Amino acid sequence: MSATVKLYSLNLSNVRTYLFAALFIIGNMLFPQLAHLIPGGGLMLLPIYFFTLIGAYKYGIHVGILTAVLSPVVNSLLFGMPVLVVVPAIMFKSIILAVAASLAARYFGKISIWGILIAVLAYQVIGTGFEWILVRDFSVAIQDFRIGFPGMIIQLFGGYLVLKALQKV
Repeated sequence: MSATVKLYSLNLSNVRTYLFAALFIIGNMLFPQLAHLIPGGGLMLLPIYFFTLIGAYKYGIHVGILTAVLSPVVNSLLFGMPVLVVVPAIMFKSIILAVAASLAARYFGKISIWGILIAVLAYQVIGTGFEWILVRDFSVAIQDFRIGFPGMIIQLFGGYLVLKALQKV
């Protein structure tokens, strides 16, 4: 499952970098609000990572990092979710996702289900290790794999479909 796509690597001096980052941050604010309408939806659907994946894969590392850093901070300040104590772990995972997605896009040069899978697994595995060090509780650190598996599936296939829909943009 792959399709040719126009991928960008926008730099920090490009206004479009900040415009796309702002759009993806808004997406990362709206998707969690919708997910939280479902009991346990945030933990199960992992919504705050979705548009970081899309932004980094399609528009590069700078859009991805801006989205990764600002999404959890803005959500926490405006909505109280995620709670401040978990913002560092979410931000770290988001940054890893942005780096992994942008590297996968550069490596594959097209929308690739394998590239998206590698990005999702990279941020989850590395992020779980970091979270385990941070919280010193393996069961908490591993909860994305235990509870958030549906969210990872949405990231994989939903991310592929959204990227495919954006391929001409």
